[in-house]
Amino acid sequence: MVDNGKAFLFDTPWDNKQTETLATWLADSLNLIITDFVPNHWHGDCMGGLEYLHSINVQSYANQITIDSARNNKLPVPQNGFTDFLRMKLGDIDVYCYYLGGGHATDNIVVWIPSEKILFPGCMVKDIQATNLGNLSDASPLEEWMKTIDRLLEKFPMTEIIIVPGHGESGGEELLIHTKKLLSESLGL
Repeated sequence: MVDNGKAFLFDTPWDNKQTETLATWLADSLNLIITDFVPNHWHGDCMGGLEYLHSINVQSYANQITIDSARNNKLPVPQNGFTDFLRMKLGDIDVYCYYLGGGHATDNIVVWIPSEKILFPGCMVKDIQATNLGNLSDASPLEEWMKTIDRLLEKFPMTEIIIVPGHGESGGEELLIHTKKLLSESLGL
C-alpha cells in the first residue's frame, strides 16, 4: 500500500537480503520509504526479512499469536501486537487487519483495504492453479480452516474485490471457492 512517498509492506520476501533488495528498489526506483510492516503469519515467506526492516526503523505489527509463534520458534519478533483487529492509516487510506481464525497457519490474518477493494488473505487462500493445500505442518485443523474461509466470505463483499493470495495470481471470489474445494477434497467430503 502506497501513499505520499510512504509504503506499508504486507509480508516480506524469504530473507533479510531479499527484503533489503526490495526496500532499496522501492527507495531508488519509486522514491518510497517503507514505514510499517504487517506479516500475514509467522512463516519465513511472510516475515523472513523482519530483522532488516527493524534495522531501517520500520515499525512492525502482528497478530499476538504470530508474535508468540515467532518467539517459540526463536525467530525475530514483531514489535507491536494485536488480538482480533487492528486499524492502521497510511495518509487517508484505512487499512484493517483481522484475525478470523486459523488456516494455513494458526495465526493467519487478513488485511483489508476498503478504498482499493483489496483483500490480502495470504497463504490461507490458494491461487486458482493450486492442486493441493501446500504445507500443512503448522495448519489449523482443516475443518477450522474451512470455517475461517466461510467467515471471509461472510465478512467481505465479494463484488469487484481483488484477492491477493500468499502465492500465485490474484483473483476474486473464485479463489475462496477453490480453496474450499481443496479443503473439502482433503477432508474427503
